[in-house]
Amino acid sequence: MEPTHVVIESPVGPLTLVATDGALSGLYMDVQRHRPPEETFGAPDDPETKPFAPVAEQLAAYFTGELTEFDLPLHLAGTPFQLRVWAALQEISYGETTTYGELAAEIGRPSASRAVGLANGQNPVSVIVPCHRVIGSTGSLTGYGGGLPRKRYLLDLESRTRATEEALF
Repeated sequence: MEPTHVVIESPVGPLTLVATDGALSGLYMDVQRHRPPEETFGAPDDPETKPFAPVAEQLAAYFTGELTEFDLPLHLAGTPFQLRVWAALQEISYGETTTYGELAAEIGRPSASRAVGLANGQNPVSVIVPCHRVIGSTGSLTGYGGGLPRKRYLLDLESRTRATEEALF
């Protein structure tokens, strides 16, 4: 099945959602390193149809702090190593961070932190596969395909939401 796409607005700017075989295969910011060419996104589609409507609904809830875990079918295409990294990214809890080295160790490749960083940067479904939760070994914000201000925004959003939830209990 050919991919289709829609563009939705978000607090971090326009997001292009791409679907392949009825599942989300891409979520790209308007200015993003490693963004594929527009012609690979397929034909424009109706944002009110599946799979786009549930993605837009969950993203809206995420950006208001109401959703801390996405539940969406994904169609991720990559190398076996990239798929392992992207699966590990999905295990990082909302509001938490890890380092490239810790992530490399988590997937059983402790000396592969640079390769993990490269795979992280190639993540085709940013925000939902939370590559923004990976930071440098010193705690610094390092590389983010959508730019460091967007990475800071996402981390701050999660930190505020988590602090609010903890204050309630």
